[in-house]
Amino acid sequence: MEWNPQDLHTLSQCFVNTLSPSPEPRRQAEAILADFSQKPNYGLAVLRLVAEPNVAEEIRQAASVSFKNHLKARWAPAPNSDELRILDAEKEQIKALIVTLMLNATPKIQGQLSEALVLIGKHDFPRLWPTLLPELIGSLHKASQAGDYASVNGILGTANSIFKKFRYEYKTNDLLYDLKYCLDNFAGTLLEIFLKTANLIESAANAGGGNAAALKPLFESQRLCCRIFFSLNFQELPEFFEDHMNEWMTEQRKYLANSYPALENSADGLALVDELRAAVCENINLYMEKNEEEFQAYLNGFALAVWNLLTTVSQASSRDQLAVTAIKFLTTVSTSVHHNLFAGDGVIPQICQGIVIPNVRLRDEDEELFDMNYIEFIRRDMEGSDLDTRRRIACELLKGIATNYKPQVTNLVSVQIQNLLTSFAANPSENWKDKDCAIYLVVSLATKRAGGTSVTTDLVDVQNFFGTVIVPELQSQDVNGYPMLKAGALKFFTMFRNHIPKPMTLQFFPDLIRFLRAESNVVHSYAASCIEKILLVKDEGGQARYTSVDISPVLPQLMTNLFEALKVPESEENQYVMKCIMRVLGVADISREIVGPCITGLTSILNKACENPKNPVFNHYVFESVAVLVKRACGKDASLISIFEINLFPSIQKILVEDVQEFYPYALQLLAQLVELNRPPIPQSYMQIFPMLLSPDLWRKASNVPALVRLLQAFLQKAPHELNQEGRLRQVLEISNKLVSARSTDEQGFYVLNTVVESLDFNVIAPYIGQIWSALFTVLQSRQTGKFIKCLLIFMSLFLVKHGSTNLVDSVNGIQANLFLMILGQFWIPNLTLITGVIETKLTAVASTRLLCESQMLLDAAAVEHWGKLLNSIVTLLSRTEQDRVEEDPEMPEFSENVGYSATFIRLHNAGKTEDDPLKDIRDAKEFLVTSLARLSALSPGRYPQIISQYVEPTNQAELLRLCNSYNCQIV
Repeated sequence: MEWNPQDLHTLSQCFVNTLSPSPEPRRQAEAILADFSQKPNYGLAVLRLVAEPNVAEEIRQAASVSFKNHLKARWAPAPNSDELRILDAEKEQIKALIVTLMLNATPKIQGQLSEALVLIGKHDFPRLWPTLLPELIGSLHKASQAGDYASVNGILGTANSIFKKFRYEYKTNDLLYDLKYCLDNFAGTLLEIFLKTANLIESAANAGGGNAAALKPLFESQRLCCRIFFSLNFQELPEFFEDHMNEWMTEQRKYLANSYPALENSADGLALVDELRAAVCENINLYMEKNEEEFQAYLNGFALAVWNLLTTVSQASSRDQLAVTAIKFLTTVSTSVHHNLFAGDGVIPQICQGIVIPNVRLRDEDEELFDMNYIEFIRRDMEGSDLDTRRRIACELLKGIATNYKPQVTNLVSVQIQNLLTSFAANPSENWKDKDCAIYLVVSLATKRAGGTSVTTDLVDVQNFFGTVIVPELQSQDVNGYPMLKAGALKFFTMFRNHIPKPMTLQFFPDLIRFLRAESNVVHSYAASCIEKILLVKDEGGQARYTSVDISPVLPQLMTNLFEALKVPESEENQYVMKCIMRVLGVADISREIVGPCITGLTSILNKACENPKNPVFNHYVFESVAVLVKRACGKDASLISIFEINLFPSIQKILVEDVQEFYPYALQLLAQLVELNRPPIPQSYMQIFPMLLSPDLWRKASNVPALVRLLQAFLQKAPHELNQEGRLRQVLEISNKLVSARSTDEQGFYVLNTVVESLDFNVIAPYIGQIWSALFTVLQSRQTGKFIKCLLIFMSLFLVKHGSTNLVDSVNGIQANLFLMILGQFWIPNLTLITGVIETKLTAVASTRLLCESQMLLDAAAVEHWGKLLNSIVTLLSRTEQDRVEEDPEMPEFSENVGYSATFIRLHNAGKTEDDPLKDIRDAKEFLVTSLARLSALSPGRYPQIISQYVEPTNQAELLRLCNSYNCQIV
């Protein structure tokens, strides 16, 4: 793409339209930009647009986001990606421009360009970008000499972003090489800037405290230096830092021990000082964890400084980060060999009284968060992501000390809990926070058992504590009184659910249902979460403790209250309530009386969510709830499907017609589920969707593909005859061809082909089979990956068991003479042993056995080597475990849970396709093998033992003999 004024105008207009609230111009602009992005120099053109001062800021900002995303996709595409890689010449030009542009950009654009620079650095720095660090160091020296701390901090911020990779990547030789390069070039400059800035701060302090405006950039500079220190020291202690430890530690300790009134008298100034102190605490915590011996000389001085600092840090939320990092340092010391710092008389009680209890007690900020932002409160409190809150880290400190001083800590905390409960009993309305503190200590200091959800505690007797402390809160008739106490009680019930006997839990189940009507979002969320977790409890042996029988008496009230909770302001998209609905529907006995209100309530919620999908987790549980309701209701009473069709079709139609992209894959999966539940002939209302399903535009969006394939499979299985009308089969095969030819969707393409072969008679697919083989073998020439070959092998096996070995061999040889024998030798035999999965293993073993015993081509004397080697592979496949015969596949990525709206496909567990066994009549593939061989050998006695001894491995010969004896068969 050449850079000219016309292109500048076109790009600018596109970026304007991407910000449009109307979907049509937005989609058109995105399509044009997608086309442009395929052309060379697109990234460079967008970067130049970002740098154009005459273009409006919001356009340049949108362009900077697009530039960053373009680099993310194209700078170094994944091996299995179809994205075009940016050309090297363009890359060099981008690298030559980006540093200067970033340093001179406005803050929002600078942030995007900084991220883009880090993306480039991740792949190219330092080996393919040797000019970057010298360029940054040169600019840093120049800015430092001029006293230009705005520029100094911009450059340090960039360096900090680049060096972050040393914190999180695994230690490899390549990483250590890159780290050494950075240390050799940057460590000296970093110390020089750090000491120079330290002197400027000290001079200002000695001259009467200094000017706040002048000090702020200096403190920001020191914070950035400390963060870079953290990155460069993360992997191991570098020699340079060990040699200069005294300079680094002396200056860092000053920031913990000294006060800076000129800055600390204002809120933003204090925040800056605290951020620097928190960075220092992170550094000394790192040294305690990794370089304890070298750091030992400085430990006492830092421990004292941190201790003194914590006694002066107020409870204000603005100081939380400092308090948390400081307590974390003491926690690390408590579990180290230097734990004797805590052994002195009165030290542990002092920590408990001076640090732990003040930080565990509820603050006004906690109450405000509870009332004003329930989602964030729950995220911190219930979901365990509160390690960086004062309450949790204070308890972690106690746990740390308890590793070496358990009796003292247990006794001390037990007494403290009793004192808090006594205080509450004396004046409940005034001292309710004491009871909350006591419950929090028990819950937070509980120990999780390895590999399970069960927890234990030595602080209290769980059942006694539940009966005396928790039950009064559960039985309180006012569900809205003291909501934070109610939340604490529900959290305790949830946490210790395995310890509470079943009769006791069922006794208080109606109380949990009552709390679903609480006005507090946190309280009804915790009640829903408690019910949901209780229904997951399993007894020894994996048996569910609570079944449909247990919840049947309360089911109507439970469902009513759950749907009512979703009408409370701020809880309209409450994911905890919706998850509970899903769980209850998965356990309950679904009667016709329950189906009506549930499907009405769910479709109402679904229609509302379609207007503006906001909470992906909530919406996922909505669709899961619909899917589980459909599955369990129709599984019990097939006539109920018409109720679901009447209620769901308008919602599904709305999603498909209005192109609600976030819900498209879900809607398609629900449609597939409904199609599969129908008995042929499929109603016309479904068949109207079929032409839309074959539209090529629909298949272009990667996130739609798995769901479209799933729906297409459902139609192929339920309406195979309709498929052979109006050229539909040709369209289906064109779609599968496109899917197979792209590396990222080849597996999905095979799913379609498998269903075609399984669902249609051979005379229907015969006219197309040559095209299918040609397309597959063309891809095979250029893409011989393990995944593709296994998919091909499964497809060919399915073809064989459905349509016979003769049709398979003849149709492949119809492409080229003797092609099947070549495919067999080069791909089938070597890769058969790599097949995994119970159904797939059985299918390929049976197909290979039939090939062995039925195919005239293989029974020919000229094919004895192929025959013997194929038998060897079959025996390996059937006799060895997957772990013994399959190495871990390096090309298969690990998928982490992703429920964000980044256009990803998310499978609905409850609408999942049941895996059908195409060989239900064959019970045992091993028995099928030896009985087939026995029958074959009886036709030519003496022939096959000789071939077996020549081509089958000795261990497999022994295994084959064992199988023959087991099934009372003989190869003669």
